[in-house]
Amino acid sequence: MATQKKDFLLVNKDILPEAIVKTALAKELLAKFDALTVNEACERVGISRSAFYKYKDGVFPFYEASKVKIITLSLLLVDRAGVLSDVLNYIASVKGNILTINQGIPLQGIANVSISIETEGMEETVESLLSNMSEIDGVCKVELIAKN
Repeated sequence: MATQKKDFLLVNKDILPEAIVKTALAKELLAKFDALTVNEACERVGISRSAFYKYKDGVFPFYEASKVKIITLSLLLVDRAGVLSDVLNYIASVKGNILTINQGIPLQGIANVSISIETEGMEETVESLLSNMSEIDGVCKVELIAKN
């Protein structure tokens, strides 16, 4: 039996029918939350289960093909007990896997820290991670310096 070649198109979601877009959203919810059922995901995005099953094998979010696996961040932290710990606890809370941590000797009350994080399975986008980390007390600056 010959295998059937599948053709894919890159299409702006704005021109797709609502059921296809909502199917992609439901699939994303199912991937992020193991305890969520298909029925619950469909209810959350406002799609019928029959529509979900009709499109589920044909729609894939673009980020699946281009998902960042490892990022490296540069941070400037106030030299105060617990600041680095708060940053690391936050990364762990969103299921980021810390691969490396490098901290320089603090100069004038500020420490330069670089952290490499595996982002696959993380419950936040990289942009949200950066934004939320910059809100942690004692974090002066957060910058994405590498991704691969």
